[in-house]
Parts: sequence; C-alpha cells; structure tokens
Amino acid sequence: MKKSSKKNKKILLIGIILLVVLVGVALVIIFTNKKEEKPKEENNIDTPKEEIKIIDENSKSRPIAIMINNAKDARPNQKGLQKAYIVYEIINYVDGSTRFMALFKDQDLEEVGPIRSTRHYHLDYVLENDAIFVHWGYSPKAQSDLKTLGINNINGITYGSDNTKDKIGDKAFFWTATIPGVNISHRRFTSTELIDKGIERLNYRTETEQENLFNYSASLINIKDMENTTKASRVDIYYAKNNYVTYEYDEDSHTYLRSVNGVSHKDSATGEQLKVTNIITYKVKNTTIPGDDDDRQDLHNIGSGEGYFITDGYAVKINWYKECRECQTKYTYLNGEEITLNDGNTFIQIEPEGQELKIS
Repeated sequence: MKKSSKKNKKILLIGIILLVVLVGVALVIIFTNKKEEKPKEENNIDTPKEEIKIIDENSKSRPIAIMINNAKDARPNQKGLQKAYIVYEIINYVDGSTRFMALFKDQDLEEVGPIRSTRHYHLDYVLENDAIFVHWGYSPKAQSDLKTLGINNINGITYGSDNTKDKIGDKAFFWTATIPGVNISHRRFTSTELIDKGIERLNYRTETEQENLFNYSASLINIKDMENTTKASRVDIYYAKNNYVTYEYDEDSHTYLRSVNGVSHKDSATGEQLKVTNIITYKVKNTTIPGDDDDRQDLHNIGSGEGYFITDGYAVKINWYKECRECQTKYTYLNGEEITLNDGNTFIQIEPEGQELKIS
C-alpha cells in the first residue's frame, strides 16, 4: 500500500509539472500571437483626406482659358467669373483699362463672357497652364504668336455668330446677346457645351500631364504669425487713378468682396458680389508698343520681383519668378518656400509699376 501511494504521488506530481509546462507554453503562444496580431481593422483605415473643392487635383482635364471683357459697359453683363479657379487681371491699354483671362477646369458653364480679344502677353499665361484658349480677336502680335507658338485656340472671328443663343448655327461656338444700348463687342458669349464642340471639331488634346500652377490646402492656412505679414482687412490695387480694385475682407466667409471703382463687382447671372479667397498682387513694367496706333502695351513679365499673397485677412510678402513665356510662374515666401493657397478661387492682379497699392 505504501509503495502504491508513493507511486501515485509521483504520477500526480509529474502530471502537475506537465500541466504547468503546457499552460506556460500556451501562454507564450497566446502572447506571441497578440504581439504579431495586426491592429484592429478600424485602426488600419487611413483618415480620409479632405478633398479640395476649387478643382479636382487628380483631374487630367486641360483647363479652358477665356478672355473676359472688363470695359465699363461690359462689366455689368459679366457672367461666369465666380466659377473660375484662377483669374488674371492685366493692363490692356496705356489708359490703365484691364481685361481678365479666366481659367476654368471641369466646369459646366451655361453662359460665360462677354468674350473679348487677346494681347500677346496673355498667351504666356495660357502656356503656363497648358490651357485651351477661347477669345474673340487679337492684337497683331497676338495673332502672329498664336500661330508661332502653336496654341490651341477657339477664335470668335472664325467661329463666332451674330445670332442669339437660340439661333446659333452648328459651325459657331459663340453667340451675340441682345442687350439694348450696348456695343456688340460687349455682348459676345459662349458656354462650355459650345467650347467642347469646338474642341472636338478642331481635334484638340483634352488631357494634360502638366501640374497645377498652385498647391491648395483643404484646411484653412494661417499666415498671421509668419514673418513679413501685415493685417489686410482692405486692399486697394490701382491700374490707373480712375481704375482701381478694392477687396474688403468678410470674416464670416473667409473671403474678400470685390469692388471696382467703389462699385460692387457682381456676376450678372446671380446678382451676387464676387468673392475671392486668394489674392496675389505684384507690379510689372508695361510700355507702349512702338508704332502701335492704338497704344497697345507690352508687358515685361519675364524675370522676378516681389509682391503679396493675401488670404484670410492677412498679407504676406512673396517673391515671383518667371523664366520664360511657357514656364510656370513660381510664387514663394521670402524664405524660398513655395506658397500653398487656401481652397478657393484666386485673382492674380498684375499691377503696373508706379501705381499705388494700399493694404490696411
């Protein structure tokens, strides 16, 4: 009996030892698996990136650049500017009058205009955006450069119509609106539907590999605490004493309300004052082209200089560089870092040298 009891105790002890070993092995396996286990599925999902609203940054569509008439008699009839993601305003004549070149990307525009003629320096900004160019007429130098530079363009002189929108022919991509008392050159319009027909008929390339001119931020950029920054609740940009643009900051919308010569600048289709998220302004020398009877201008825009980037109530000093006509203009802070824009439209105000700029 004693021998049997000892034997049983020995077996029990061995069993306990084996059990302890097995439990230990199991714990090691479980602990190892937990360490190697992938994080929970919800932790593996990247936080969705906020989408830029002003343009689709992944879109390969070529932009459409449209010359917009900005004469005093044309301005009340302007349509479509609010939907442009970039608008260039540049001097047109020696008197300081200006025209717009507006860029649109993947937009559906029922009406845009009034369409006007181009100057040769507008082509530099068509090229830097790889855009298809829509205009009605040209200066002599622009006519020559369009051909020499091989710019894809749709010209109202060739494809325009003096008929109204509902009577336009199949071979026309513009119409002339009926606006009593307004000169015909201030009444020419088009639409993206007609532009697309023109692009198809002329067999123009519709995709681009060129990067967008600017980078954008979906979250609001704060330039308040940057160096070389000043408060910008109001901005006055002069092209001439009798032609100036005013931007007044609206804190609720984080945009600037645009006026011309003290009058609210409105889109005639919506009746709403133009709102601008980003303003870039800098001065460039302009001179009258020798022998030009109409005092058309040349723009000395190849080079570099200083200017301002204005957004969300503040203005910061920047540098600009343009190395050649087709080269993209680079805009950097004074430390050399390229600027990033707030998500929204941008007006690039290329102001004549010697004219006044007020930021307050």
